[in-house]
Amino acid sequence: MGSLATSGATVSKQAEVSTGRIPSIDFLRGAVMVIMAIDHTRDFFTNLTFEPESLSQTWTALFFTRWITHFCAPLFFFLAGTGAFYYGMRRAPSAASKYLVTRGLWLIAVEFTIVGTAWTFKAPWGFFGVIWCLGASMVVLAALVRLPLRWLAGLSAAIVLLHDLADTYRPGSGDWTWIWRILHVKGGVNIFGAHSFVLFPLLPWCAVMALGFCFGALLQRPDKQKFILRLGIALTLAFVILRSTNIYGNPPALPGGVTPGNFHVQPTLAKTFILFLDTEKYPPSLQFLLMTLGPSLLVWWAIEKFGLPRFARPIVVFGRVPFFFYVLHLYLIHALAVLVAIAFHQPYSWLLHGGFWFNDLPEGYGHGLGFIYLMWAVVIVILYFSCHWFARMKEQKRAWWLSYL
Repeated sequence: MGSLATSGATVSKQAEVSTGRIPSIDFLRGAVMVIMAIDHTRDFFTNLTFEPESLSQTWTALFFTRWITHFCAPLFFFLAGTGAFYYGMRRAPSAASKYLVTRGLWLIAVEFTIVGTAWTFKAPWGFFGVIWCLGASMVVLAALVRLPLRWLAGLSAAIVLLHDLADTYRPGSGDWTWIWRILHVKGGVNIFGAHSFVLFPLLPWCAVMALGFCFGALLQRPDKQKFILRLGIALTLAFVILRSTNIYGNPPALPGGVTPGNFHVQPTLAKTFILFLDTEKYPPSLQFLLMTLGPSLLVWWAIEKFGLPRFARPIVVFGRVPFFFYVLHLYLIHALAVLVAIAFHQPYSWLLHGGFWFNDLPEGYGHGLGFIYLMWAVVIVILYFSCHWFARMKEQKRAWWLSYL
């Protein structure tokens, strides 16, 4: 075991020196992308008309197919902040802020054009999804990084800890309620006469990215492995305590909605376990962030401690080109959904005109969980060769515009 750990650590260190990249971050980012693709494959191929979190209808395999993907957004925002810190280490503060602003604005533009079209094959498509929120968070971070690091850490931690206090507030129908929805509440908005939908509110996710930035500074400590381990354990234990006691950190269940609300024992062990892990993602509650970031840090510690095994190298490839992966995987999954529907003589025209949500499924469409995992495997194999080619091109050309893709 010791020689294997040493070998893995040596491989990781050699990769960091030769490429200027940090293999542990690339691996975690790549793992996020691979896991995320499970959920998006399910979106397009499922034959179910209810959400996997619906306690009365779901079952263990379906719920965990959805639940495992909850780790993706928190870790990706956190890693984006850490990556911004490392980017700023090699550049002047003004250059780092300029890059964050320009990349953030680019991502916002991409959300409402390239990404929106990938989801629906229809343009334009107004949707405040994860890419818009990443971009907007970068723009905000570009200003916040000028603060002293302790101030930034305190402000970000305060938002993550306290934003759940605003869960019970629901804006009315005034002209400016869309601002609060963009900041904190999932739902439809009308902005200057145009209708859209907010899935990723800015405030808590921006704080997660800022905490990732501060975490980058802590990674410079000589005892970083011990620090990551202790922090991961602390966050995970905090989740278990808060969830089991219902003291704080998750919004109450809303009438007619799917908000999980408080934890309470269910008639079966499986349902009890499902409800225990079913915390609110939109916006991410404190319990949700503790549940996802805590174990993620423990995985990070294991990578730092033992290094990356050789079989993890394909996942690192995905982590080196995450934006390329994200855009390509949406178009690929959507196109495969159309082709598979044609092959199975299922209705497909709705996939060409904006449909993909589970509540829009026409009769006779979709497949079971086993088929969904098969299609996910096909997607990952195809994307590996595409991402490997693009990663090599980025290494060889070093053009400035490639850093935006």
